[in-house]
Amino acid sequence: MCNGESALIERFDNTPQSRWNLFTDGVMGGVSEGELLFLSEGSNSFARLLGKVRLENNGGFIQMRAQLRGLDNKKSGVSVKVRGNGEQYYIFLRTNGTLLPWQYYKASFDTKSEWTKVQIAFSSFERSSIFLTKTISPSSIKSIGVVAFGKRFEAKI
Repeated sequence: MCNGESALIERFDNTPQSRWNLFTDGVMGGVSEGELLFLSEGSNSFARLLGKVRLENNGGFIQMRAQLRGLDNKKSGVSVKVRGNGEQYYIFLRTNGTLLPWQYYKASFDTKSEWTKVQIAFSSFERSSIFLTKTISPSSIKSIGVVAFGKRFEAKI
């Protein structure tokens, strides 16, 4: 998360599979396929989301998600270090106000074949429904997801 010394830092070590889960559109009848791997290169550990995003049966996403709680309201956004296949991906946030499974806040980012730091202000996130508040209170965030979404493609991030 941006802003503040008490930033949330995920190093993907020490059993990350206990914190991160894979979700696909299969929970809603879709047919996208995904895989979540936890890998290391040298001293760096990371998560890799792989799969095929398909649009059949009202599908269209694969996602890696972690639960969050107790974020400091001084945070101003999300900062991630990513490497991918040149496709566009999304950060999805769910808050105490996203009660229905299809409610979220999203912000897109592009990937490159080399590691890149991406910073996204909370004010840049779009709400999925007019019934959600326009602004995100960091202390209300309950999960963060990295999502391959919205079009047919091979995901690798």
